[in-house]
Amino acid sequence: MATLAEKNTTGISRNKLLGVAGLGWLFDAMDVGILSFVIAALKVDWNLSVQQMGWIGSVNSIGMAVGAFVFGIYADRVGRKKIFIITLLLFSIASGLSAFTTTLAAFMVLRFFVGMGLGGELPVAATLVSESVPAKERGRVVVLLESFWAAGWLLAAIISYFIIPSYGWQVALLLTALPAFYALYLRINLPDSPQFTAKKNVLRSVSTNIKEVWSKKYLRPTIMLWIVWFTVVFSYYGMFLWLPSVMILKGFTLIQSFKYVLIMTLAQLPGYFSAAWLIERMGRKFVLVTYLLGTAASALVFGNAETLGMLIGAGIFLSFFNLGAWGALYAYSPEQYPTVIRATGTGMAASFGRLGGILGPLLVGTMLAADYGVGWIFAIFCGAIVIGAMAVAFLGTETKQLELE
Repeated sequence: MATLAEKNTTGISRNKLLGVAGLGWLFDAMDVGILSFVIAALKVDWNLSVQQMGWIGSVNSIGMAVGAFVFGIYADRVGRKKIFIITLLLFSIASGLSAFTTTLAAFMVLRFFVGMGLGGELPVAATLVSESVPAKERGRVVVLLESFWAAGWLLAAIISYFIIPSYGWQVALLLTALPAFYALYLRINLPDSPQFTAKKNVLRSVSTNIKEVWSKKYLRPTIMLWIVWFTVVFSYYGMFLWLPSVMILKGFTLIQSFKYVLIMTLAQLPGYFSAAWLIERMGRKFVLVTYLLGTAASALVFGNAETLGMLIGAGIFLSFFNLGAWGALYAYSPEQYPTVIRATGTGMAASFGRLGGILGPLLVGTMLAADYGVGWIFAIFCGAIVIGAMAVAFLGTETKQLELE
């Protein structure tokens, strides 16, 4: 008997859906990627302390935590499509406006709204795609959706390398406002998921959905997701938002650091593609645990690297494994819940994870100000990632090719 995803009477092909949602994901990544380079440029332009640099990344994650929670809940009430478009517009407009700021306070206020849009859009887009493709290829397609993040980061690195040194960080941020026009196009062309459309007349209260996420039936997957989301986001934003700045701290110039981070970013794409290939063959748990442990080992080596070759090599593996793990996580998360609470459960896990995104950049800034070495900082991130891998290994269940409830 054909499933809703297999019937998919919405009139949009799998590849078109992947392209539509993926471009939105690309724009999100471009914004986050550019921010990491902008932070390094703002340190020079505004004479920022390392604590202030850490707060820029953290206020972005505060917005993402709020956005993931609020928009995830309402995606189960008003639909995935509406929330996808609203969040895309929110982050695009706020990001463009941030190019005109002249004070750190105004910049951080706008970064909060950028974060809200980003935090809401990512889990909702993953839920939309998960519900719109058959089980036999669902994991692979969601990981391929995540691969657009690598393309966005790569684009951010290219823009930052060629634009920021010559034209300033303001021009780079203006380029991130372009998705606003794309969001208007989506309003006309993107259908909602067939599973949500079939359930849209089943109206449930927000409190009922939240309680069910934490009910006995879903307690184990919820605890597992909250642990792994927290540890992954904590380490990712702690490491990658600081990556250009860490390269400068290791003695490289601004332009050199941008170039080397661009080289490391190239490894994100094969990381995604290899995870997409493995996820339907070896399963979600295998890919997630393996790639998280690979990330942990790479982080430890990167933090203690003493030569340029070792630094770039460890950075390449860090990008490869970390972004492959992200792809598996986005494929795995929506599969833990039924349709009526899928966006709520995924959004709540992502929201809790964003608390890690607040602490990660602040930890780096605080430890650097206290004269701790980069090696100690990356050792902490290594330990956090190992905890996330163990949570998946011992609490997670395999969902490969299972039909969504």
